[in-house]
Amino acid sequence: MALKVGLVKTPIRRQSDGMKTVDVFWSFRSPYSYLATKRLRAMGSTWDVRVRPRPVYPIAIRTPEFFSEIRPQWVPYLVRDIVRLAQYLDLPFGPLNPDPVVMNMVTREISPDQPHIGRLTRLGILACEAGDDAGWAFMDEVSTLIWSGGAWTEGDALAQAASRAGFDLADMDKQQDAEAERLEAIIAENQAAQDPHHWGVPLMVFEGEAFFGQDRLDVLEWRLEQSGVQRR
Repeated sequence: MALKVGLVKTPIRRQSDGMKTVDVFWSFRSPYSYLATKRLRAMGSTWDVRVRPRPVYPIAIRTPEFFSEIRPQWVPYLVRDIVRLAQYLDLPFGPLNPDPVVMNMVTREISPDQPHIGRLTRLGILACEAGDDAGWAFMDEVSTLIWSGGAWTEGDALAQAASRAGFDLADMDKQQDAEAERLEAIIAENQAAQDPHHWGVPLMVFEGEAFFGQDRLDVLEWRLEQSGVQRR
C-alpha cells in the first residue's frame, strides 16, 4: 500500500508513554458514525488522548435479523433523524448510491451477496494501520462520499476520496485482496472488543466506560476532563 504522506491533511502524532486511549468502534454503513466522524477526527487534536479508530461490520451484517425484527416506527424515525442531524451539523447528506449493504428495504432482508461492505471495511483497517490520523482521514473522506449521495462505486470517485486522504486505492485494493484473511481477523478482534459494551456504532470506549452514539460526544469530552485529560 502506498501512503502518500504529503497528501494527509493532519500530521501523524506519536502516542506518548502513558497517553490514555478512546477506542472508537465505527462502520462505513452507519449514518451516525459518519455524522460523528469529523468531531472524532478533531478530538485527538483537541485533547491529549489517543482516539483510536476501529472499523467493524455494521449490525446488518453482524445481526442480519435485526432489521426484520425491529418495530416498524424505527426506520422512518431513523431517516428523519439523520437528515435533520446532518442539517444541524451542516454536513452534506443524500441517499445512498448504492447502499454499502445490499438489503431489500421492503422486506428488510439482508442479501447473502455483499460486494461492498467487506471491501470497504478491510480498506478501513489498512488505512488505520498507517496511523490513527491516516485512518480518520480515509474514513472521513470515504464516508462523506458515501453519505452525501455520491455515486461512490462509479468511475474514480472512491479512488479520488482515497487520494484526498493520502492513499492510492489501487495499491490498497491489491493489499486487501492479498491479505483478506488477516484483515478479517482484525475486524473480528475489533468486534469482540466492542461486544461486551454495546452493539451499536459509533461506540466510544474510554477506560472501560462506553459512550454510544454521536450524541454522547459531549459527555465523552466531559469524562475526559473529569479523568484529568488535558486540552492541547
